[in-house]
Amino acid sequence: MKDLFIEKLYEVSKKPYQKYFKSNKPWNIDAKDLLQFPEESLGFHLGWFLYKYNFEIQPKLEDHDVIHVLTNTGITVPEEIGMQYYLFGNGKRSIYLFMVILTGTLFYPTKINYFLKQYRRGNRALRFHYLDFSKMLLIPVKTIQRAFQIQ
Repeated sequence: MKDLFIEKLYEVSKKPYQKYFKSNKPWNIDAKDLLQFPEESLGFHLGWFLYKYNFEIQPKLEDHDVIHVLTNTGITVPEEIGMQYYLFGNGKRSIYLFMVILTGTLFYPTKINYFLKQYRRGNRALRFHYLDFSKMLLIPVKTIQRAFQIQ
């Protein structure tokens, strides 16, 4: 029940977040295009992630799925919340991030150890949350992970 509530909260807040808080331009690429990239590349891995979960790229929110790929984070509600803790540890600050962390912590108090582990992982990595990933699609995922110490 709480998963459904959190998912609905995300769906309601996604459009205003895209419109008013994301100033970057949409990538204008889809999963099929991404799957044409070299197999070791970020682009291919992003395409595979989207294909595997039957997702489509969300305009202006493409970075979110890239973070999933780079950090090897799943898509369950607690994992999504954990990813926000990871990003917080990596230095990202936004109203949306704080909202997810607050509601996630309230709804999943038994997952606090997992959330804190994700925070520490993000803190150990070099800052990468702000990068323009659209320019990195041809770079091998492992190269990016090594360069930024993403475990």
